[in-house]
Amino acid sequence: IIMTDKTPRKTLYESISGPKPDKNERQPKSESASPRFSKKEVFSEKEDSPEKDKGIEMRRAALAIIEAVFDHGQMLDVAQQTESKALDARDKAFLKQLTTLYFRKRGSLRWVMRQLMERALPVKMIAVERLIELGIVQILFMRTADHAAVDQTVRLIGGRRNTSERNMKGLANAVLRNAIRRRDELLIGVEAETLIDLPGWLRKRWVLKMGEDTVKAIALSMRQDVSIDISVKDPTDLKSLSEAMDADILPTGSLRLKQASDITQLEGFAEGRWWVQDMAAAIPATLFGPLKGKYVADLCAAPGGKTMQMASLGAKVTAIDRSSARMPRLWENLERTQLTDMVDPLVKDIMEWKANKDITHILLDAPCSATGTIRRNPDGPWLKSVKQIRELTALQSNMLDHVFAQLPVGGRLIYCVCSLEDEEGPDQIAAFLERTPDAKLIPIIGDEVGGMDELCSEKGYLQCRPDFLSEQGGMDGFFAARIDKISSSN
Repeated sequence: IIMTDKTPRKTLYESISGPKPDKNERQPKSESASPRFSKKEVFSEKEDSPEKDKGIEMRRAALAIIEAVFDHGQMLDVAQQTESKALDARDKAFLKQLTTLYFRKRGSLRWVMRQLMERALPVKMIAVERLIELGIVQILFMRTADHAAVDQTVRLIGGRRNTSERNMKGLANAVLRNAIRRRDELLIGVEAETLIDLPGWLRKRWVLKMGEDTVKAIALSMRQDVSIDISVKDPTDLKSLSEAMDADILPTGSLRLKQASDITQLEGFAEGRWWVQDMAAAIPATLFGPLKGKYVADLCAAPGGKTMQMASLGAKVTAIDRSSARMPRLWENLERTQLTDMVDPLVKDIMEWKANKDITHILLDAPCSATGTIRRNPDGPWLKSVKQIRELTALQSNMLDHVFAQLPVGGRLIYCVCSLEDEEGPDQIAAFLERTPDAKLIPIIGDEVGGMDELCSEKGYLQCRPDFLSEQGGMDGFFAARIDKISSSN
């Protein structure tokens, strides 16, 4: 049911709170009853305090982040960085958690809104709807005080420039107070629907390909807090750093922090002894074999995790990325880890790049749908579509052909994507091998990945899933294939 400007206000409020009771009639108390509200509850008459203003500004910034992602196609992490520049560490953490949960719980929020509202808000009230949803995130999924979640959301809506939006503050107040009263019921509802936070187009694809049980396991792993994994520059530091940082040593050689913390304050950060990198993302660069003295091209290199890995193993790395905005971060990481002498950065489109004669190894971390990193980048699936996957598949195919042509005979290519889609992984490589007679697949085996045989497919691909190693925090979804050039093309 769509609300219009002509819908009577009484009808709107009754859809949330029920008919206005007779003041002389005694009303029974009920846990599930919708909340009544007064002018005092809708809008505080007290003077604003600095803390309240600060809270309102953070929630205003949260709305700006959502608008940047949904309306302007900006990546969530970029929007978060932009809007949090002037905030202190505590407020940055709040803003990041709030907006990350907004996308991670997107399906849950839609369901909750349907439970709390009989009438959907019109499209022109999208900002109000998003603010209400942000309030619900705080009430159901964060430790924000209920009064702060309601009061500051309502105040923010009441301060909108558009009169129609300002008039929604009473409705917002009622919805949020109803969410508080029905919190247990609503949480039970969303917890019961394991696949609720996967968008429909992706859920259908995955269930068809992997089966419902596997998809449920992946969905459950995505509800966990994302772990922080670390790659160590010098393998001999592994044990001492694990003890100093209270981290587990994973089978593949990465460290995993047992508790989230300010990484800049951890042992060895300032000295550049390690960098943050998911354990799955750290595997492809190890599949080349010995790299000391080799010349390697790292394509789509920023922010530089794989570049640092290969440089730390003694390779001379040409790090190429088309984004001039991302390259400074790569260089900062190289400076901190004191690996600048081993790396030549280059801003260039991969399709226009020509390798020099020294390069014998290429790592292509191709642009992809990133469906393997939803737990880390929850905005992705809500912005992607099957059409975009087809477009990315075509781009990857062209990249593979161009990049492989740069290799000399005896050269080696590692192709990888952080995607769970067959078109971008196994199907992509199968098609490439079929049309490329001088390409030979070199199977990846369990001994190369810490004995984790489950990461290796029957055909010899690396295929990590988010639900693998779930008891220890899971991992990103990742695909990789290792291909050698066995004869020159004419």
